[in-house]
Amino acid sequence: MTALLNCLLRELARPESPEPGTYALPATGRVLRVSGERHPGAPALRTPGGWRELSLGELVTLVSAELGAATGVGNDTLPAEILHSRDVTAALLAARRTATPPADPYLRSEQALVAGHRYHPAPKARGGSGPRAWLRYSPEAHASFALPLLGVPAEDLVEQGDTAALDHLGAATGGLVALPAHPWQVELLGGLRGGRLRHLGVTTAVAVPTASIRTVYLPEPDLFCKFSLDVRITNDVRRLWLRDLRRLPVVAGALDRAFDDLPRHLSRPAVLRDRGYRSARLGSDGGEALAVIVRDGLREHVRPGLTALLAAAIAEGFPGNPLDGLGEEQALAWWCRYLDHVVPPLLHAYLRHGVVLECHLQNVLVAVDGQGMPAQAVFRDHEGVKLVADRHAALTDAPLVTRSYAWERLVYCLVTNHLQEIAGAVAARHPRLRAELWARARAVFAAADDHGEVRELLSAPYVPAKANLTLRWLGADGGDMRCVPVPNPLRLFTP
Repeated sequence: MTALLNCLLRELARPESPEPGTYALPATGRVLRVSGERHPGAPALRTPGGWRELSLGELVTLVSAELGAATGVGNDTLPAEILHSRDVTAALLAARRTATPPADPYLRSEQALVAGHRYHPAPKARGGSGPRAWLRYSPEAHASFALPLLGVPAEDLVEQGDTAALDHLGAATGGLVALPAHPWQVELLGGLRGGRLRHLGVTTAVAVPTASIRTVYLPEPDLFCKFSLDVRITNDVRRLWLRDLRRLPVVAGALDRAFDDLPRHLSRPAVLRDRGYRSARLGSDGGEALAVIVRDGLREHVRPGLTALLAAAIAEGFPGNPLDGLGEEQALAWWCRYLDHVVPPLLHAYLRHGVVLECHLQNVLVAVDGQGMPAQAVFRDHEGVKLVADRHAALTDAPLVTRSYAWERLVYCLVTNHLQEIAGAVAARHPRLRAELWARARAVFAAADDHGEVRELLSAPYVPAKANLTLRWLGADGGDMRCVPVPNPLRLFTP
């Protein structure tokens, strides 16, 4: 209900004065009241007889009517997807009550996102299937499992880049090449029996699903594997598309160049490289269905003595959250350290090199020291990286976008999706700090104010926010960006 209300209030509703927490739905003329700010709830509809509280089902009907009237488009799929997400969440909560969380604080942070994306209408949808299909693979249920190993004949093998780490997960003989697979994807593909692939058993190394569910971490070999998964999760079916796989070397090179000349006074981040991918052709799919990306592990990148934590988990909360127990002064110092490690490298990559990292909360890790203070930023996931076309015109088969699109995407990911949620978690513990948090953030951005885009950002009344509810209602492509304006916190809280 919180997620759906967040989307509704951001994308469609208009504040109705003078009563706080009251919103008009302009397309249908209805008026809604909610309680709470960061996590709104208890929706009630204004009726001739007074306020009537709404169940989730009634809220879904209300939102569907508003969307239909506002867009002129109907959608019979999304309402069921929202209710399915609710059922998935209930199953995950029940499973967590009896599951044992990992001892490793990093893994606990990866498996902490029970609520999921706070601004998506169906953040925990699992393709409409029941718990028997996905519960044993769900990070929220503290799952861990071995990976099936497939033997691929040489004529069916597809690979690019450095995939040697996969050969250490299991041996193949008879001219076959070992290919680890996600067990859920194998089940979705009907078990892959009767074809040219051989089933070689399973890995001895245990895989732990991370927040994205289709990416797993294998602690023993210190390796991440990102798989194709033919399930719609949030805005997209999570298949590794060939167009993105082929771009991995180009993106990796652009990222290396972006951070190689980072000025010495800036904190140097780590980047978990997507080294390459391996797959097997199934029919004419080109290797998409069984693709696995080989990603660097943590130990070679996170500095000694530091502990990596998922940024999204810090915003959401989990046992071991470094924000817990901090006094007001400590919390402000923590925020300043966080800003210094995360923001300047991302601005440098864009402003100097035309590289935009998809730095939303699930793609950023923050390594903290023994006192829980941020000491290193870690960026991951090349699939969402974009390159500004006029800076990289010579590159072929690259994820090129216009400069205006690139800047909008960076501001959305960094300010709206990321910093606003981390600041919200700090302010929830220390409300008096809210204005000071954004004053400090503004100062970090202002250090790059010799660039026009940054100056315009600091004076802009609004920043972009991705309209996930509207995008899903319209059946948009998973990679589409459609934004609505929301108040700019970098200006809103300026004295």
